[in-house]
Amino acid sequence: MTPPPRPASSAILERDGRFLLVLRRNPPSADMYAFPGGRAEEGEPPAEAALREFREETGIIARNPRLFETYDLRSHAADGKLTSHFLLSVFLVDADRDATAEAADDAAAIGWYTLEEVRTLPVPASVLECVERLAAARG
Repeated sequence: MTPPPRPASSAILERDGRFLLVLRRNPPSADMYAFPGGRAEEGEPPAEAALREFREETGIIARNPRLFETYDLRSHAADGKLTSHFLLSVFLVDADRDATAEAADDAAAIGWYTLEEVRTLPVPASVLECVERLAAARG
């Protein structure tokens, strides 16, 4: 029997058409750019997990989390065996405009990227989908 997916959350912060992404240090998205986020702690609500992970990885205190999308993410080994399974809740967040992001925790690097730049980076499909949807909604 396959265990249930583990809850995880990430947070999207956008400023002037740029999205804050971190270069992941650890699996399942090691060496890929993604929104700050990670696994929820036992009993932690998804929105709280998103805000905590965002603060841990960027040093920025985010607020006002709004659920944007959810993903059922599965990773498999070459032999097809399931290696990880997460139910990811993605939130839009706000933060002070003068807050400075610094890579910490699982983030090896951090930066602000436009849609065009995100398309050239190694990112999970879910990240590209979110950025494209938000950019299209903003015109």
